[in-house]
Amino acid sequence: MTHPLSTTPFGRRPMTLGMISSQLAAKAKPETAIVHKWHVFQHIKEARQALGATDRALTILHALLSFHPEIALEANSELIVWPSNEQLMARANGMPPTTLRRHLAVLVDCGLIIRRDSPNGKRFARKGQGGEIEQAYGFDLAPIVACAEKYKSLAAAVQAEKKAFRVAKERLTILRRDIVKMIEAGLEEGVPGNWKRFQQAYQEIAGRIPRTAPRQLVESLGSEMETLWREIRELLETFAKTRNPDANESHSGRHIQNSNPDLPSESESGLAKNPEAGGTATAPPNLRSLPKRELPLGIVLDACPNMHWLIKGGEIRHWKDLLAAAEVARPMLGISPSAWREARDVLGEQQAAITLAAIHQKSDQISSAGGYLRSLTDRAKHGKFSVWPMIMALLRAKLDGSKPTPPPAGGTARFEPGKPTQTGAFAFQASAELRASLAKRLKNDLKRSTK
Repeated sequence: MTHPLSTTPFGRRPMTLGMISSQLAAKAKPETAIVHKWHVFQHIKEARQALGATDRALTILHALLSFHPEIALEANSELIVWPSNEQLMARANGMPPTTLRRHLAVLVDCGLIIRRDSPNGKRFARKGQGGEIEQAYGFDLAPIVACAEKYKSLAAAVQAEKKAFRVAKERLTILRRDIVKMIEAGLEEGVPGNWKRFQQAYQEIAGRIPRTAPRQLVESLGSEMETLWREIRELLETFAKTRNPDANESHSGRHIQNSNPDLPSESESGLAKNPEAGGTATAPPNLRSLPKRELPLGIVLDACPNMHWLIKGGEIRHWKDLLAAAEVARPMLGISPSAWREARDVLGEQQAAITLAAIHQKSDQISSAGGYLRSLTDRAKHGKFSVWPMIMALLRAKLDGSKPTPPPAGGTARFEPGKPTQTGAFAFQASAELRASLAKRLKNDLKRSTK
């Protein structure tokens, strides 16, 4: 076989320096080089974007490689293939002629093949007397052999970049999830801190994440997220270490104690100093003397009129209506689904709905509704909570027109907000007006229930 003399394209196609570079690379291939053509093609596919090749161009390259009879391409063997355009279109799944010519030019520009055009532009091979090919005109696959190691390195670099990009995106996603959940935990547990600043910082970083971003930008935003993550994490860990280990985990933040919505909030440190207010003392006598029957729905609605606002039409006629209103109030109060689910399991759906209605009625005086509900649920587990004092206190405040005040010296013992009685718990003493009103209301409710 004679060496090909054609170095320029046929017709109006111009000669470029890129073609010269490809021809030089083909000449520089080792004489003993042998490559697996489909392995090299796989590397070219993976490095397609780095090489500047298109998917259609790779389809044509696959077809050209299929015209070479051998799987192994040797540097000292015939590497020119000469299929016609019709044959190429058939193996390229019926690609149109114009598309075929355009993407053949892409393969030449990328240096993946070299044109060896005949004087008239036809592709053919001239054979000698022994049937050996003396001269061939078509497409030279020599760059596939000469640059096989280069394509392998490019493919490895592309795979490494993809992996780094995937790891960066996973890291950013996990950091975003952790930050959101840690902020929610801090707010729900009443951890002291500038949570508004944390939320604003997170939103500012998240707002700079585009739909499609390069790896460098994703890593940079991930570093900023990690700094914020560390700051929030350290705050939560510090708070967890400094908490009283004997305190119940739901007694976090500022919340109301002993079932009375009229009582002011107390800090966790204050509760630790007064174990009786924290629910560790025995049930007070007035709690044991409360009625065992269920509260009538009418009395609950009189004590908690704000629940009417949460129902379409403002009518609550059955317990299921009150429960539906409680489901609406729960997210408004910032109570987590887990705290609400636990309250329903421990108290029962009806008692839990009454409890949440009372919390909603006094929501302006309760800084952490979720912590308060968890505290009441924990007390109910030990038989130290009833909904009666909450509803009675709301009714008394409604009847009196203001919060109750201490009686004069020597008068009937009534509770003073924020101060424990002699029994060690916040006692409740109903006024004469309230007792008369309740007796009348209970009598009417009992008459209706027996009908």
